[in-house]
Amino acid sequence: MSDSRKVAVVTGASQGIGAGLVEAYLAKGYRVVATSRSIKPNGNPDVLVVPGDIGDPATGPRVIEEALKTFGRIDTLVNNAGIFIASPFTAYTAEQYGDMLSTNIDGFFHITQAAVDAMEKQGFGHVVSITTTLVDQPKSKVPSVLASLTKGGIAAATKSLAVEYAGRGIRVNAVSPGIIETPMHSPEIHEFLAGLHPVGRIGDVADVVNAVLYLDDANFVTGEILHVDGGQIAGS
Repeated sequence: MSDSRKVAVVTGASQGIGAGLVEAYLAKGYRVVATSRSIKPNGNPDVLVVPGDIGDPATGPRVIEEALKTFGRIDTLVNNAGIFIASPFTAYTAEQYGDMLSTNIDGFFHITQAAVDAMEKQGFGHVVSITTTLVDQPKSKVPSVLASLTKGGIAAATKSLAVEYAGRGIRVNAVSPGIIETPMHSPEIHEFLAGLHPVGRIGDVADVVNAVLYLDDANFVTGEILHVDGGQIAGS
């Protein structure tokens, strides 16, 4: 199946920001390729569900291959899948280190490489990745060096890719959220998390979704790290 309707690929699409992105792109008239380990088919013909562990090197290329086979094009890739583990540096385990590198770095690399290859052949495309403002403004109350190590790498790669592909019709941007209300954070710590933001609240899924959609429509913007963090980037 192939027509002129745009297609977005969303990783980590089963809940939270990913699920919000799927609904938002459908509302814009896109077809959506949704992938995560636990995702289930939803019966919508405009949604191609591709289950898989994004940390597996084979998953990303398979998602892109199935997207092209089914819909014939890829306009946007949103690298939303990610693992966040807050821990004192010396308390991180080898397993946690491996899990975060696998999902956050390997996942980003393999699916983005396959998507950019397809976009270059099309002559157009957009990659948006979700990072974290902790890369720029670490918090002593939230020790999380592995988030900075992995998401910081994605932020740097975003700028590098933007420059490399700017002349080939491909834009590359990132959204850098503060703490967003998702199933990742239990309600009993919401008050503490709200206090980490100058605006005094945690973010909504819609805050991040709207930022991604803005970047999708902003054709003169590439290499941007858009902070959606309740003022965290400015300091505390």
